[in-house]
Amino acid sequence: MIERILFNVIALGLFLFLFFRMIQKNDTNYLYILALQALGITISFILLFIKVELSIYFFLLTYFLSILLPILVILIERKGITLTEAIFLAIAKLYSKMGKEEKAKQVLQKLVQKNAKSYYAHKALAEIYEKENAFQIAIEEYIRAVNIRPSEDQIQYKIADLFHQTGNQGGAIKILQELLRKKPEWEEATFLLGNIFQEEERLKEAESVYLDALQYHPENYDLYYNLGMVYTRLNDFQSAKEYYEKAAELNSLLYRAKFNLGQIALLYNEIEEAEQYFVECLQEEELEEDAYFYLAYISMLKGDKEKAIQYLNVAVGENPEIYDKIRKELIFQLILNKVEKPSKNKQPTKKRKKLTKQEKATIAHLKHTYELVGNLSQNDMKVMKMIQTKQKEEKQIERE
Repeated sequence: MIERILFNVIALGLFLFLFFRMIQKNDTNYLYILALQALGITISFILLFIKVELSIYFFLLTYFLSILLPILVILIERKGITLTEAIFLAIAKLYSKMGKEEKAKQVLQKLVQKNAKSYYAHKALAEIYEKENAFQIAIEEYIRAVNIRPSEDQIQYKIADLFHQTGNQGGAIKILQELLRKKPEWEEATFLLGNIFQEEERLKEAESVYLDALQYHPENYDLYYNLGMVYTRLNDFQSAKEYYEKAAELNSLLYRAKFNLGQIALLYNEIEEAEQYFVECLQEEELEEDAYFYLAYISMLKGDKEKAIQYLNVAVGENPEIYDKIRKELIFQLILNKVEKPSKNKQPTKKRKKLTKQEKATIAHLKHTYELVGNLSQNDMKVMKMIQTKQKEEKQIERE
């Protein structure tokens, strides 16, 4: 009996709390909760005077309506969501899960009409528009959300990302620099800003972003790999090699770094070292045909035509599209008639990895550089190495 009285007192207290909250907020949606809670309290009061054995399920239902439901409403409100918002957001989420995005948008737009300062409504609308690739409208909704809650850095990041995707690089850079000023350890913001600088050919600024990030993430192999790409395009091949090697040391499966190391070794006429790197790259399916291509190239440099033919035929078998690349390469002209020409309908045996813009630019730069210096003498190569070493020493002195 005492337990039931205590139960009803708590339930009545919660009822009065929500009743005054309804008056304070002038939100009639509380009536639905209060009606359900009143039902639970009424049943509980009746049971105080009538001794009836009820099933456990009926008891749990009474407990839920009288105690748990109002507590749940209070907890939701503590997160900054009103009851009306919670109801509309729940309905919108349900529509979204059912694949009815238009219905979900209509519900959220009604919520915005009722409460223009609903952070969660604008955020949810932005996410739907982003999913639909309506990036400009998504940006507008994210901006409305962040104007309501300026401290939401994750939304700021989303805006920067969408600015980047829609070509507003200046706006993206400004936001990301501000975010990194507040949180210099933020990896996502670091990589996005660095990638934008690389795309914009602002390589020294990209270098600065990645070097600053290394203070907080000294074991992040992607930072070393990205620095390798930056130094490659700055023609600082000695530093590029250093950072690629560090990336590959931290992640032995980072074959893209090893692939670039192979290209740099070729650039310096270090044939054996280049061959070793390309052989390692055969373990990565997405790089296999490119590695075979370069191994064939090295075989031709060594005068082993038969081996070169074998490598090229394997490369064409992996990806028929590489045949055009082989056909355009001068060094393969003598053996081209022995390379199996793929049929027009033949498709690649494996799905190729999509390279980032930075990776494509880096590989193209290395290939172009190799073509430019390919006819240099061994003495010229030694001079290049001496210059690169001196630049590295000067840079180290500057850092210290």
